[in-house]
Amino acid sequence: MSKRSFLALALSLLAVLSSRAEEPKAPVRFAIVGLTHDHARGFIPAARGRTDIQLIGIVEADHALVARYAKAYQLDAGLFYDSLADLLRKTNVQAVATFTSTFEHKRVVEECAARGLTVMMEKPLAVSMEHARAMQAAAKKAGIQVLVNYETTWYPANHAAYTLVNDQHAIGDLRKVVVHDGHRGPKEINCSTDFLNWLTDPVLNGGGALMDFGCYGADLITWLMHGQRPTSVFAVTQQIKPDLYPKVDDEATIVLTYPHMQGIIQASWNWPIDRKDMEIYGQTGQILIPKKDTLKLHVRPTPETEQTPAPLTGAQADPLSYLAAVVRGELKPAGLSSLDVNVTVTEILEAARTSAKTGKRVDLK
Repeated sequence: MSKRSFLALALSLLAVLSSRAEEPKAPVRFAIVGLTHDHARGFIPAARGRTDIQLIGIVEADHALVARYAKAYQLDAGLFYDSLADLLRKTNVQAVATFTSTFEHKRVVEECAARGLTVMMEKPLAVSMEHARAMQAAAKKAGIQVLVNYETTWYPANHAAYTLVNDQHAIGDLRKVVVHDGHRGPKEINCSTDFLNWLTDPVLNGGGALMDFGCYGADLITWLMHGQRPTSVFAVTQQIKPDLYPKVDDEATIVLTYPHMQGIIQASWNWPIDRKDMEIYGQTGQILIPKKDTLKLHVRPTPETEQTPAPLTGAQADPLSYLAAVVRGELKPAGLSSLDVNVTVTEILEAARTSAKTGKRVDLK
């Protein structure tokens, strides 16, 4: 073969490989299981118009709830199924996003594990360590991925802070992390009746504000601490509004002790203003994150600086992108969304619940 012919052949092969590389990937087919969690209201419209992921079914046995969602989002009746088994008989789904009560997460994960399906759920992972361990065992046996979705996972400022703390060591060793999360209360912000029915139930939610918003702080602190478990947990809960929330706490403060660091989680259904913010203190400086896209860094002796971190991109940009990338095998779950971190989150919340009930510190072995 002449040099010219060889060059032409090589260029032709490169062109073929390039065209194949540019071919769009087939969308990941996912289903929603359950509609009683109001976060489904954001997930459904977010999935529309995307090319990387496709909603092909919704499982919900409550036909009145189905009718409300179908009307609100102009959804075809053929999209709905009474059970996961029914959906699987008629579709080829690859993953599930579940919007059930926290208590039902175990059942959904075990059903999906039996069918080899990746599962993403709304925070928190579980109502108890018994449920968390059961899900962990089911996922390991089936080789599936289980993801936990937190709004704060997709905050650019949180990721910028992690880089400053753990990669750049900008503020020295950690000494204290304080996380504030919550709002005026689920009834006060007009959560749906379907959501309130289980969110204010001590069995189905595992508690009140402690579970609903304490999980955010436990997740963020565990992530910042590279998955390390605290040595002890102490918590105080209150029912400031027993007329509205007679069965569960609406105020919680959790203190986590580490060998050289302390974490404080303030979870509340009594904040006057909605908040999801964090303060990080080290040996030589501090990082304040008042908003998802704002970070204030102050390292002595220099003045405080304010930063606007760039938006997250690619698989890290939002939960749907992350789910699609995990299903395709493009990344392995880690950090805030990972099962391992969220089993530790469950351990913290369960210990906090015990501490609040007994009035004693719980030491973790």
